[in-house]
Amino acid sequence: MRIAAVAALVATIAVTAAWGSPLPPAKACLLFPADNAWNRRVDTLPVARGSGATVATIGATKTMHADFGSGLWNGGPIGIPITVVGKAQRKSTVRFEYADESDPGPYPIPAGVRIEGGATADGDRHALIVDRDACRLYELYALRRVGGRWTAGSGAIWNLRSNRLRPAGWTSADAAGLPILPGLARYDEVARGRIDHALRFTVSHTQRAYIWPARHFASSLTDSTLPPMGARLRLKREFDISGYPLQARVVLQALKEYGMIVADNGSDWFVSGAPDPRWSNDDLHTLGRVPGSAFEVVDTSPLRN
Repeated sequence: MRIAAVAALVATIAVTAAWGSPLPPAKACLLFPADNAWNRRVDTLPVARGSGATVATIGATKTMHADFGSGLWNGGPIGIPITVVGKAQRKSTVRFEYADESDPGPYPIPAGVRIEGGATADGDRHALIVDRDACRLYELYALRRVGGRWTAGSGAIWNLRSNRLRPAGWTSADAAGLPILPGLARYDEVARGRIDHALRFTVSHTQRAYIWPARHFASSLTDSTLPPMGARLRLKREFDISGYPLQARVVLQALKEYGMIVADNGSDWFVSGAPDPRWSNDDLHTLGRVPGSAFEVVDTSPLRN
């Protein structure tokens, strides 16, 4: 009996270790396999050639910013919210601006779907929807209800049990053609003391290029010192995080181990997360003490081998 129990425990651990961490409202749906790019550690990988020049173009003296938190900003949640639905949710067709690079759906969009910035917001208006029964992730950019039907800029559907990428050259709900959800800092992860995946971040100027795992660029600039979409940066090993409050320290430790991926054009060094009333905005504001010079670009080519 004891041997059987140990064997069962080992099997359970093996299964758990084979996937990324789940969302609490969708515990059966782990966020992509362990060998997915988002879930791979990069703390032992080499520094990429030209790292210093790339950091300089983003802004070595600029500081990082948590683009998420608690409460409201301009009347909307701070961060990119997540909506979880079940198989009973009715699916709708969506009219896309970029239909040729969007998955046609249909999409399970509830009437009260949570939208980045709130229902009346301008901006990117991302909507991330997880079907907890099918373990599918539906992501939409610029989602709106117009004339009794849903419209969006673009949309992508992801199987959370698969590493399949978008077709080469395709966008998603994000400029880099990547999923957004696995790159968000979430409070439930910080509450357990660890973030076990890379984070998503933005820079104001990117290169007219993309590297794995990104599939799309959104720039006409050809300066080779600019980061391409998909570039991965990490917080330097020697950067001292011991004086930061707990919530910020968990984020910074993840940036040392897993790094962050250039996913969109936006404000420099803005790191994405999901809104939650339990975030301490005071804690998160201390991330503004971290300068761009504390980061380095990682050579991620070994991850593809």
